[in-house]
Amino acid sequence: MKKEEWNEKVKSCEERQVEFTTVSGLPVRVLYTPDDIADIEYDRDLGYPGAFPYVRGVYTNMYRGRLWTMRQFSGFGTARDTNRRYKYLLKHGQTGLSVAFDFPTLYGRDSDDSFSRGEVGKCGVAIDSLRDMEILFRGIPLDRISTSMTINPPAAMLLAMYIAVGEKQGLPPRILTGTIQNDMLKEYQAQKTWIYPPGPSMKIISDILAYCCEHVPKWNTISISGYHIREAGSTALQELAFTLKNGFTYVEHGIKAGLSVDKFAPRLSFFFNAHLDFFEEIAKYRAARRIWARMMREKYNAEDPRSYLMRFHTQTAGCTLTAQQPENNIIRTAYQALSAVLGGTQSLHTNSMDETYALPTEKSAKIALRTQQLLAYESGVANTIDPLGGSYYVESLTNELEKGAYEYFTKIDKMGGVIPAIEKGFFQKEISRSAYSYQKALERKQKYHVGVNVFEEEERPEIEILKISRQVEKVQIQELRKLRKQRNNKRVREKLRMLRKAAEDGESLMPRILDCVREYATIGEMCNTLKEEYGIYHEPIIF
Repeated sequence: MKKEEWNEKVKSCEERQVEFTTVSGLPVRVLYTPDDIADIEYDRDLGYPGAFPYVRGVYTNMYRGRLWTMRQFSGFGTARDTNRRYKYLLKHGQTGLSVAFDFPTLYGRDSDDSFSRGEVGKCGVAIDSLRDMEILFRGIPLDRISTSMTINPPAAMLLAMYIAVGEKQGLPPRILTGTIQNDMLKEYQAQKTWIYPPGPSMKIISDILAYCCEHVPKWNTISISGYHIREAGSTALQELAFTLKNGFTYVEHGIKAGLSVDKFAPRLSFFFNAHLDFFEEIAKYRAARRIWARMMREKYNAEDPRSYLMRFHTQTAGCTLTAQQPENNIIRTAYQALSAVLGGTQSLHTNSMDETYALPTEKSAKIALRTQQLLAYESGVANTIDPLGGSYYVESLTNELEKGAYEYFTKIDKMGGVIPAIEKGFFQKEISRSAYSYQKALERKQKYHVGVNVFEEEERPEIEILKISRQVEKVQIQELRKLRKQRNNKRVREKLRMLRKAAEDGESLMPRILDCVREYATIGEMCNTLKEEYGIYHEPIIF
């Protein structure tokens, strides 16, 4: 049968009365054929895994050589509580650590700050000083494990604490491996945990880049995050475009700070969301690799192939989890994890079924980890590389997302770049409109969420919930006040004064932050010292 004949035949077929679009709203045709990818040249546009433009994977033999890192995001209560959870997860086969911090830590506040009341240890682990960090990693050899830390405004302080813990284990900084998120641009766009204005934030990030190039060369200095952009309500295209544009902005600032692009770019990594639309997510990851490789070579003149590699961590979409029928979340997470693996992720976190209620229990965290292990060891998806490569639909969707990303780049450039666009409220408006549109589609049942707007049930589920005791806050504050009495406060004040002076003089902050950390200065003390020089950020009103 010829294509024209089939087209006529399909027109007479009845279709379900639903909207045939991706989750992000991109139209999906009834069938994709070779005509849809006729312009693709294999070597130019796809290539082989480990070869430019890396669409099919960043490493030559991908999971045949090494499986993705199973890096479950975890942290709650005190450092002692979280240390026990880390050892539990490592015992059950987790291969990397990922630290979730509580809100006071994320905002650079000490646990006894009045703004911290009621939040200490609730959404992550409370870290006030090097003392807490020592407890957090007690009995965990940092030379044999990589650690990712989801921290942004106080990223320099947490990195310094990690280095200091390594020193106490007898480990030189040059052998430490891991990641700090350290992605302030997406904070102004989506997640909203900021302290300082964009200018000083970018200065601190440049200081971290330069310091790690010299002293901590195996450390990923920025995890450029689309995850939180998507959680705030963006489409897959917006997540792709905004994340990559942020990444290129960091590259430009690094070059402006006098660093060779090939010195720091190989240690940049990315963090993406695995949302509901299976094929759209896979296409997103593939498009991201191609855009990054081409721009790094053609615009930023990188010569080291490692600078072209987009290595990324993926987390399944927290915003898709439901309180209704929470067991469904296990299945959602499995499909999302499969899309991340088929999309070529380097590490993966699978959400737990109970995370719409609270932080995960040990049981639900283990089920989430087992989800990854079943994928890795039972499903066969790690046997061959990019098995969907060449799919008419996937390749066409990859091209469509890439084209849309470049259109967003042009729009942002016309506004003067990412920071002027943030100041105009552009990203915030785009994300909020997309979130509103998706919510309306759910309410009109143009999109479905099983258990929420279709196949609903009346009865409330009964599941075990992890509850953080109020005692956690009391204990954390007691320990913090004890620390302040035991440390050499004269030396702390002197180191903080020198940190303020470095900020005034425009010097690199990392050596001074390390000095403060080693004297057990707290995160709040260090952040407040920098606030005195840099001020605080106020978001533009966009409505």
